[in-house]
Amino acid sequence: MELRPFLSLRLPLCRQPQVRHGRRGFTLIELLIGVALVAVLVGLGLPAWTEYRNKVRVRQAVQDITQMQAAIRQHFDETRSYPADLAAVGLSGRLDPWGRAYQYYNIAGGTIGGARKNRSLNPLNTDFDLYSKGPDGDSAKPLTSPKSDDDILRANNGSYIGRGADY
Repeated sequence: MELRPFLSLRLPLCRQPQVRHGRRGFTLIELLIGVALVAVLVGLGLPAWTEYRNKVRVRQAVQDITQMQAAIRQHFDETRSYPADLAAVGLSGRLDPWGRAYQYYNIAGGTIGGARKNRSLNPLNTDFDLYSKGPDGDSAKPLTSPKSDDDILRANNGSYIGRGADY
């Protein structure tokens, strides 16, 4: 057996990659433009997302107050008196969408002086007050106060449930 033809066989050599002397990555200007574009998109999108989240939380608070109002009215139908607090109807641990407890005041069992008041300083309800302090967690009894604008409240004995600023 002759080795010569075997040795004459040319094996392919590994090719060295050709180094281009052109672009190998992004320039600093391109990176800055990309970062600026992302910052603009975030700057435009974040306020819209925040507003959307707040609207969802307001809707959730309105639904919660509607359900709680139904439980309180059922208690009234059964006992002919409004509960002294939310614990009497099993709602003591209920938190609003901002993580704070809902506020309840039994007007029939207390004094009208403790009730929430409208812009004419008349009580909002004649039976009971039920509300959330809203996103800022601060509230005042009269709706004339700016602190009450973002509160989610029940008024007109339940015919209105919504933001204090919209009432």
